[in-house]
Amino acid sequence: MALTDKTIRAAKHTDKAVRLFDGGGLYLELAPQGGKWWRLKYRFAGKEKRLSLGVYPHVALKQARERRDDAKKLLANGVDPSEQRKAHKAVVTERAANSFEAVAREWISSFSKKWGKDYSAKILRRLEHNVFPHVGGRPIAEITSKEMLAVLRKVEDRGAIETAHRTKQNCGQVFRYAVATGRADRDPTVELRGALAPNKEQHYPSITDPKAIGALLRAIDGYDGSLVTKCALRLAPLTFVRPGELRQAEWTEFNLDKAEWRIPAERMKMREQHIVPLSAQAVAILKELQPLTGRGAFVFPGARTNGRPMSENTVNAALRRLGYSKDQMTGHGFRSMASTNLNEQGWHRDAIERQLAHAERDDVRAAYNFAEHLPERKKMMSAWADYLDGLCAGADVVPIKRKA
Repeated sequence: MALTDKTIRAAKHTDKAVRLFDGGGLYLELAPQGGKWWRLKYRFAGKEKRLSLGVYPHVALKQARERRDDAKKLLANGVDPSEQRKAHKAVVTERAANSFEAVAREWISSFSKKWGKDYSAKILRRLEHNVFPHVGGRPIAEITSKEMLAVLRKVEDRGAIETAHRTKQNCGQVFRYAVATGRADRDPTVELRGALAPNKEQHYPSITDPKAIGALLRAIDGYDGSLVTKCALRLAPLTFVRPGELRQAEWTEFNLDKAEWRIPAERMKMREQHIVPLSAQAVAILKELQPLTGRGAFVFPGARTNGRPMSENTVNAALRRLGYSKDQMTGHGFRSMASTNLNEQGWHRDAIERQLAHAERDDVRAAYNFAEHLPERKKMMSAWADYLDGLCAGADVVPIKRKA
């Protein structure tokens, strides 16, 4: 007798499995521990087999019959419904494993040890917020340039132009990783070159006039705050590294005998090791500071604990204390100060750019260029320190570059 909803609702569980048959091999199995399971009993290639069709009441009687009939159609065509389900599940699993989100997370995991936690977390947040909600579940090999442009347009439309460009860059890296691991044939972001609005270059307030630089250096010499902060202020114009690279400097990175500071790749914006030749003036500052902070990890530890570097606002706050507003000078402005003056003095542009650790367009060359132009850079850094000494003393110093 065929089942009815009333019969099913009235069925009681016992200490043994109970089977209520409906017809055509379909039956409802009441498990001793609870639960009512639809199953189909059928024969294929001479063997008796069973196929699960869902759980009652999530799958109603009418739906269970429809699923039975679908399975019967497959059997009539010589297809085992159990094997077809396994094949479909394998396809779904493979698609999920090769989705953009899965590949992106794998890529981040593979490279996170080289990048550092902060950088990895920043990339992941960018993708989670801007990309995963739109194409994260799509098989990475099927994503088109048109789809990627639509994703990036959403970022661009909210005015986050720089984020749109960085998101495109990260997506390109994910696609290239997918190509390298055999899960995609191409990087669709390559075709989007020039499709986004130009990224506005960020300009940091800086002092570049020689006389004004001299006044600033004299103000720094007169700074009456902590020695750690004062040394950071004095070292910033001599090294012109990024503020984060300076405040997170560790003593293990320095070789004062060789007058050299090697910043590891994971702390650099461009993720490649950077060499900073140290002038005699820079070495003197570090030796002055070493007795105070040399026992800890950080050259410039935080005011409250040696376990962390100084706050990212420390140098800027010190500049405000010296009377320089945020529109006049920032910690990042020491880079523009050096770049402007060194270019005007005729130093080799490539040496200046390399010392500033700006982007290298040639990826292969970038892997080996941390020591590029190093002899020239050593002379330049020494001459720059002497130039700053002259400005601080109030002289009108215009150093002449000497050819190597």
